[in-house]
Amino acid sequence: MSAAGLFVGASELNLMQVVKSLLYGGEFDFIVNQYRLPRIFLAIGVGAGLGISGVLVQGIIRNPLASPDLMGISAGAGFVATALLVYQPGVPLYLLSISAMSGGLIVGILIILIAKINQPTPARLALVGISVSVFISSGIDLLLIIHPVEINTAMVWLTGSLWGRNWQHVPFIWWSLIVLVLPALWLAWRLDIMGLGKESAEVLGIQPAKVQVLALIIAILLASISVSICGTISFVGLLAPHMARLLFGHSHRFLLPAAAFLGALLVLVADILARGIQPPIELPVGIITSLIGAPYFIFLLHRYKGW
Repeated sequence: MSAAGLFVGASELNLMQVVKSLLYGGEFDFIVNQYRLPRIFLAIGVGAGLGISGVLVQGIIRNPLASPDLMGISAGAGFVATALLVYQPGVPLYLLSISAMSGGLIVGILIILIAKINQPTPARLALVGISVSVFISSGIDLLLIIHPVEINTAMVWLTGSLWGRNWQHVPFIWWSLIVLVLPALWLAWRLDIMGLGKESAEVLGIQPAKVQVLALIIAILLASISVSICGTISFVGLLAPHMARLLFGHSHRFLLPAAAFLGALLVLVADILARGIQPPIELPVGIITSLIGAPYFIFLLHRYKGW
């Protein structure tokens, strides 16, 4: 599937042209090595990060309808990153990532506090998250109206896109995965035990508050870095964990790697479709994932309406 991304786009290349470009550069070096190849690595990294983030958010809140974008984490990260881009257009990428993390962290803490205070049903908490996300997204719209920016930048933040991304962005998501996947896997059996209830977890020597805080930080970091690179790609953090549960059950030691793989596959396929449906027109990746995820989310709302 990854190899297919090297062939799809405005310029039609055959197998020999792609292989020659990968090995020796030449006439199509920019198209293959500087445009399509980094997008493959970014799609895999961003999808894996969103998949893991979705599993952790659902594990923390114990809500099957939770995900980084539906709970407003991605919107918070996007708002702060967009504000920074509007007022400091030449900001370095690492500062953009840090600002996105701060926005995601604020919104994530807000949602957790709402959950602890009001203890809503999963469906109601999902609706609260959607409301917060829509409110913050309207703030992004307002920023872009008051301080117009180049339209392609706006599209990245509003709909999620890998357009214009390059090798400069690849290390940010991949180093984040390398650093954060191990502590996420360390949390796996602890999240399983916490699913039995707070009292059972404490009896078995788990400290639920510390596990929740660490899992929340990892989830927000992964989601926020993804947003800082390619904007909000909707529903990946919801779809990947659910698909992983259908295939591998509820154990987090299997869920985490499975959701990472399936999230990577979702974003990769969505990016290939976005480039290949009607070249040279390129659709935002977020539109493709929303077309798949929105109907499934409606189904989940109906399924859990009595919770």
